[in-house]
Amino acid sequence: MAGTRQQPPRGVGGSVRPVSKTSDPLDFTGRTVVVTGGTRGLGRVIVRTFLDAGADVVTCARSAPDEPVESTDGSRTAAFVEADVRDPDLVAGVVAAAVDRTGRVDVLVNNAGGAPPADSATVSPRFNEKILALNLTAPMTASQAVYPVMSAQDGGGVILNISSVSGGRPNPLGVAYGAAKAGLENMTRTLAHEWGPAIRVVAVTVGMIVTEEAEAFYGGGERRRAIAANLAARRLGDPSDVADMCLVLASPLARWVTGTSVEVHGGGEGPAYLDAGSADPGPTGD
Repeated sequence: MAGTRQQPPRGVGGSVRPVSKTSDPLDFTGRTVVVTGGTRGLGRVIVRTFLDAGADVVTCARSAPDEPVESTDGSRTAAFVEADVRDPDLVAGVVAAAVDRTGRVDVLVNNAGGAPPADSATVSPRFNEKILALNLTAPMTASQAVYPVMSAQDGGGVILNISSVSGGRPNPLGVAYGAAKAGLENMTRTLAHEWGPAIRVVAVTVGMIVTEEAEAFYGGGERRRAIAANLAARRLGDPSDVADMCLVLASPLARWVTGTSVEVHGGGEGPAYLDAGSADPGPTGD
């Protein structure tokens, strides 16, 4: 009927935000971003990257940082909310703080996570519960917390789940962490189908990057150089490599990217059998 606007069928049109030919698709001015675990390491760089792009950023951690998280030029600062992401009530408070500031949440980056090495044969059930809670249940809880906001607002929203290559390969000394990240990627695909097209959900599968904890995992000197040499890019990643991809995936440039994992890992590790095959096997005993 004339004058009546027809709604597009599910999966057609919907929340698609066209890319303007005159504006910068990576300009996040007027958009609100929530980043969990954004006071140190990769999370801090993700926060700074979105601040540099003009976003209003709210971040959280269990304790306040020694220094506020600022944009590169120091002109803009992320709002901080003290919260343990394993506590649903505190997570809801973080989202509420973002909505109170701007009335919306455009992007959620589920970044908080991690795990120290632990022997799989002796690690306690309590330890495993904590790792699963931090790396899998918490992102699920945060995603549920932003759903009512994103699904109701114009333009929908984007959820980025920071995953790890450990979820797709054996992960010795990190069985719970690897299992949690594998679950996170499944959660990504599931929520994309349940909540699309209004909300895009993408996993950012991160490889070996250099943060404050790099020494514990990769060592230093020759050992670190040897690990880097086995990657296609021939170097370990910098947090900015991941943060820049988050910016792109949250932007209209990635408007048809959802329910998938985007690998940011420098090309990944080369096949171990190549090095093994070139080694001197020593005496055969014949």
